[in-house]
Amino acid sequence: MKLFKIRPLLPSVLLVCAASLFCSSCSPLSPVDGAGTSSLSSARKAYEDYNLPATLPSNRANVYVKVSLANRMAYVMEGNKPLLVMPVTVGKSSSPTPTGSFRINTKTHKYRANTHGYAIKGDAIHGVKLKNKPAGWAFKGTPMPYWCSFKSGYGFHTGWMKPFPASGGCLRMHKNVAPKFFRLVSEGTKLSIASSQPEDATIGRNVPRPPDATPFPGNPDDMMALTDDFFTDHQTPTYVN
Repeated sequence: MKLFKIRPLLPSVLLVCAASLFCSSCSPLSPVDGAGTSSLSSARKAYEDYNLPATLPSNRANVYVKVSLANRMAYVMEGNKPLLVMPVTVGKSSSPTPTGSFRINTKTHKYRANTHGYAIKGDAIHGVKLKNKPAGWAFKGTPMPYWCSFKSGYGFHTGWMKPFPASGGCLRMHKNVAPKFFRLVSEGTKLSIASSQPEDATIGRNVPRPPDATPFPGNPDDMMALTDDFFTDHQTPTYVN
């Protein structure tokens, strides 16, 4: 992988990546790593190995999704049968995930945000909101793999999982589980998002959650901005019969 030199910008055009219309879950700026190398390596491996079982539906027309914001859990159901029960990272109090009844309206595997991403000029790459992009710099949106939108500006997508509300309103999925969700739902699949769901007390009680990703570093800017590698950076999905 080619290494890119990051050039400082003038103070008048300092680039700040903040929560955007789509959500802050794919912030292109890497978080500060405050953990030791050995502990981070162990935690990162556990995060990378995380996965959950999923079952393909008998009739896709009967599939629907329920999301519990309090339990931070999504339930993909076929009738009364759970096909996939997965943790999700939900919106912060300042940018909450909308509640109500929706439908999945678009599905795009290789989706890129159109409000935040990377400013590129020569061999320099900077995380940026599109409205703050300096003149003369190219723009490439942040990759948001397995995007399934349900309302303008809101959707499910791969992103760093947190054990607390942390997104700008989108629902982040673990990268190894996201392709399974993407396959199970269709455009038109019904979606109910509420503060809680009845399933929280049953099938949603003891689902293992990913290790805390808070101290993990972000992915290299050149990988995210110049390649499509992040869209396939996950385990090959398998399904239970």
